[in-house]
Amino acid sequence: MSINVNRSVSDQFYRYKMPRLVAKVEGKGNGIKTVIVNMVDVAKALNRPPTYPTKFFGCELGAQTQFDTKNDRYIVNGSHEANKLQDMLDGFIHKFVLCPECDNPETDLHVNPKKQTIGNSCKACGYRGMLDTRHKLCTFILKNPPENDSGSVKKEKEKKNRKKDKENGSSGGEAGNHNDIDAPDAVDDDDDDEDWAEETTEEAQRRRMEEISEHAKGLTLTEDLEKSLEERVNIFYNFVKFCHNNKKAQKYLLGGFECLVKLHQTQLLPRVPIILKDLYDADLLEEDVILAWAEKVSKKYVSKELAKEIHAKAEPFVKWLKEAEEESEGSEEEEDDEDDNVEVVYSSSARELKMETTKPEKSDHEEEDIDIDAI
Repeated sequence: MSINVNRSVSDQFYRYKMPRLVAKVEGKGNGIKTVIVNMVDVAKALNRPPTYPTKFFGCELGAQTQFDTKNDRYIVNGSHEANKLQDMLDGFIHKFVLCPECDNPETDLHVNPKKQTIGNSCKACGYRGMLDTRHKLCTFILKNPPENDSGSVKKEKEKKNRKKDKENGSSGGEAGNHNDIDAPDAVDDDDDDEDWAEETTEEAQRRRMEEISEHAKGLTLTEDLEKSLEERVNIFYNFVKFCHNNKKAQKYLLGGFECLVKLHQTQLLPRVPIILKDLYDADLLEEDVILAWAEKVSKKYVSKELAKEIHAKAEPFVKWLKEAEEESEGSEEEEDDEDDNVEVVYSSSARELKMETTKPEKSDHEEEDIDIDAI
């Protein structure tokens, strides 16, 4: 059974999935231990080495851990329930997997043992930053960098060594021996920071988008697309209920609506005001959220040109909303004026309170005017 990588997200269409953690208790007495049966699959979905979450469990539980990589056995000493470990895994995901900017798990770790730093880069939003290394697991990560990061360091060293060999005119055989001797020094090279440079060319952006798509395929384990159209519509209907009384969710819903219009411009663009009206009537979008969205054209989800077209199509509905708001404010003011003319009259002989509407007294100046007109 697959679950959301970020379990705080209740979106049934959330594309980042992972297997539910399976734990098996073995042994008795002092030798009792918990084997995490599918740790390799869970770690693969998180794009992290399986030793990292296992060691995280050990740090949090104060227990020793064992790694048998050849047989894919990852063990935490003691007896621990799968549900407890699953909750603990959420802590690992939030600290070492999710991007602090966009909350997506499409991240890579970059370890620099010399500087004792662990960098974090996100393929989804382009975030780059440093992890807080105060957690005990960070000591383990610094001593055991991810394979993908150490691999890039190795390639960088080989490239530099080939350049040196070319300059010195040395043979490849001697250079190969030299590489084996100096290999550990490459991890401490200050040039690791070159990986943090970000290309801004169109080709580089296209390449990053392809990487994101490929990475997402590995994280996606959902069968919803195999269901019938009616079933998928019902799933979507149940999903959008979370927008009720949740303004932040409603803003995301409007962003998703813009993306949907982009996919089906011919069919949906002319129907923008109708769809917004239906969402408003269904209490999925509140008035102030729609009006705030209408005030500013954003290119966050679609191009600015298309966003302008969507806002232009939505203008009749937005105008109707504004006019309805002004009318309601006017009626409230009239009611307040009427309330000001109501006087509560108290009589000691009366058994109950009576309310009488009184007319405002006229000033002496107004009475003089009336007398003059009468003459």
